[in-house]
Amino acid sequence: MPLYEHVFLTRQDASAQQVEDLTSQFTGIIEQMGGKVAKTEQWGVKSLSYRLRKNRKAHFTLLNIDAPPAALNEIERQERLSEDVLRYLSIRVREHEEGPSAMMRKVERDRERDERGFGFRDRDRGSFRDRDRGEYRRDREGGRTAREGYSEDAVPGVTTQE
Repeated sequence: MPLYEHVFLTRQDASAQQVEDLTSQFTGIIEQMGGKVAKTEQWGVKSLSYRLRKNRKAHFTLLNIDAPPAALNEIERQERLSEDVLRYLSIRVREHEEGPSAMMRKVERDRERDERGFGFRDRDRGSFRDRDRGEYRRDREGGRTAREGYSEDAVPGVTTQE
């Protein structure tokens, strides 16, 4: 049977329980039609790039599906009929990804960073003003660039005042 990754977006005002009920309903349909759901991931509520049906946020859910195409067609038909589902996308893949998806790895990485207490531009990296600009920083005395072979004389349209 073909393998699919299926992601659907649910309205932001739907509760987590309603999203789980929808997921279990879709999983039941797949299993009735001879397929199986290898993995289910709730990615949580995320902001959308643009408004969809007056929603600025949505619940994201991923299903790794091993089912015949007819089962996937039925799932997509049910999602079109549901008022709670904003969008869906099904992609046929050669094999399912082992372990957590990229979205879940990002969430775990962010959670670990927050637990350590280090945020962006925090103690471990230093302030953005503390960093050396390297070869692009101009010499303050001579007005020359630090890169080899470049000087004000080599730049057309720039004159020096003496």
